[in-house]
Amino acid sequence: MLQSNPPLSPKEILPTMYDLPSETLEDQGLPDEFHLLQPELLRITFVPPDYPQDQVFVASDLNLYYDPRHPQWYKRPDWFGVLGISRLYEETELRLSYVTWQEGVNPFVAIELISPGTESEDLGQTLREINQPPNKWEVYEQILRIPYYFVYNRYNNEFKGFVLTANRYQALPETPQGFWLPQARMGLGLWQGSYQGFERLWLRWYDEDGNWLLTPTEREQQRADQAQQWANQAQQRADQAQQRADQAQQRADQAQQCADRTEIENQRLRELLQQAGIEIPNNSI
Repeated sequence: MLQSNPPLSPKEILPTMYDLPSETLEDQGLPDEFHLLQPELLRITFVPPDYPQDQVFVASDLNLYYDPRHPQWYKRPDWFGVLGISRLYEETELRLSYVTWQEGVNPFVAIELISPGTESEDLGQTLREINQPPNKWEVYEQILRIPYYFVYNRYNNEFKGFVLTANRYQALPETPQGFWLPQARMGLGLWQGSYQGFERLWLRWYDEDGNWLLTPTEREQQRADQAQQWANQAQQRADQAQQRADQAQQRADQAQQCADRTEIENQRLRELLQQAGIEIPNNSI
């Protein structure tokens, strides 16, 4: 009796990252400067406290292959983050694309930076033929089932968050600072500040205490400021100690001057008594 082999898994029979294109020159909507800077700020401040940094993968404008039935179909999120997966592909190298059937872990959060040309696609308002790829909203909600989806329109500063609930995206409750993601123990909000020399509203992650998570440059500046503060405090303590020592020396000098004057007066008194023929015992004055 012939023994049949177990069926191969999609990971074994479908294309890998190396087989699929990582870029298409015909793609429209090449990143502008904001689309370069904003994802970078999101990347360097995305530090979920319950995950080691080598178990967090983030990407921007990277091909995201999502459907094993149509392995050539992909989306290019402006930014997405995956939790609990190696930062490196198969623990060895940087990714060319993110191929979900090879990785085995779907993104945890996706962010789209809306522009006039992409708004319908990002918000699921486009119609398609049955044999055409779905829009981003459908892919994130119905195929990849990404738990959190955010869209930000920098032209009017409209910021929306959605959470996957009962297989559909529902508007995420907003806090005074932004939107809270319990599983990541982080929030995403709009921060007014200067990044790379540009002052404006930026999407930025914050922690449980409501503190904006620092960039590496800000952390280095914070360490430098703390070191300078400690140095200033040490110098202040040294100055205070020197001041106390100077005051002690001044008191000692004053005491010595007082003793010297007393000795001079005593010596003058002894001389006067001797001139008057009065003998006085030694050390009595």
